[in-house]
Amino acid sequence: MIVTVTPNPSIDRTVTLPGRLVRGAVHRGESVSCEPGGKGVNVARALTLAGLDTVAVLPAGEHDPILDGLRAQQVRFHAVPVPHPVRTNLAVTEHDGTTTKINEPGAVLEPAGAADLAAAVLGRAGAGQWVVLSGSLPPGLPDTWYSEMTAALAARGCRVAVDTSGAPLAALSAGLDSAAPDLIKPNAEELASLAGVGAEDLETAVARGDAGPVVAAADVLVGRGVGAVLATLGAAGAVLVLAEGAWLATPPPVAARSTVGAGDSSLAGYVRAETLGQTPAARLQMAVAYGSAAAALPGSAMPTPAQLNLDDVVISSVPMPGGSP
Repeated sequence: MIVTVTPNPSIDRTVTLPGRLVRGAVHRGESVSCEPGGKGVNVARALTLAGLDTVAVLPAGEHDPILDGLRAQQVRFHAVPVPHPVRTNLAVTEHDGTTTKINEPGAVLEPAGAADLAAAVLGRAGAGQWVVLSGSLPPGLPDTWYSEMTAALAARGCRVAVDTSGAPLAALSAGLDSAAPDLIKPNAEELASLAGVGAEDLETAVARGDAGPVVAAADVLVGRGVGAVLATLGAAGAVLVLAEGAWLATPPPVAARSTVGAGDSSLAGYVRAETLGQTPAARLQMAVAYGSAAAALPGSAMPTPAQLNLDDVVISSVPMPGGSP
């Protein structure tokens, strides 16, 4: 079983415009969609579509609409009861796929709710299972929560993946020497924040065929104990770095409709491939195929396996720092 954890879930409302977004103007939406969301929820949705035994752990009241959305999509969940409604995040997408997001902070998770959430995660986790810790943290949880949960899960023999940003990512990085995940999935901005470089520098380097700066930044994390770094770089593709090597994946051209959830879809693809026993290069190929397929779908829809285009994802090995292949 795969357990996904979303401490700060959301209802993701996506409005598609017929043209460009203009600040201060009045717009009429072309279409509107609502999906149960939050990074871990999105991973669970994608894995459920692939037929994997998955459960989404999240704080939500018994009658919260997000749970109705999960039931409608046949996603198994464990909801930790809380008295407040799940936040609503708004995404505005333009026809070229440009996405503007406005995310609510979420309600405060009180100490009792925080304790119940941690207990629910540990109660579901078992040795050898993947536990995916994803997204922002709600007010009330400390920035160190992912680091603390990683340590607790590792002690149980779980495989842990973390996808977060900002202060929780910085806290995770600071605690790597005592609690390192098996997988971290940063985007260019997140990896750049850890490496002290510019995000545009990383994406530009990959776009011109030089994945070296990304590999060097990720290799520092691997050297500190992280099992693998899956760096997603938007249209430039993705880079996977492990102790035994590094690979670059270049996606096929995609007519992007919405980038909401594309990174979550990539993470789901990697975990799915890993559970199938595939090689690192094949895991990266599936991750990028999933992310590309999600970007071609409206709103925050997750792709099915039938919508993947694995064959057109080009994989190449990249030299490790120091010149080793």
